[in-house]
Amino acid sequence: MSFKHHAFRGETKRLQRLGSVLHISPSRNMILRVENVPKIGETVIDENLKSVGRVFDIFGPVSSPYAAIRPSAPEPERFVNKKLYVIPSKRRKEKVRNE
Repeated sequence: MSFKHHAFRGETKRLQRLGSVLHISPSRNMILRVENVPKIGETVIDENLKSVGRVFDIFGPVSSPYAAIRPSAPEPERFVNKKLYVIPSKRRKEKVRNE
């Protein structure tokens, strides 16, 4: 997995490389081949740590999934062939029961 440590909105968090934008869908979502599978709803940022959208959908084969990103930035076409990153949300720790 590829991780980077960066400050985003005043906090230091680990970034996870999501992948490169392949194209823009007819519904105006950015389509990526995923390197690290994100959760739906996670914030997607560019190499300048600017928010570009949120993960909208994960689809395709399990061995090489794709993601649809609902863009929040104007002109999503400018991100084609650019690498995008995701800020992983805090994962809930599951309680282990002793039964």
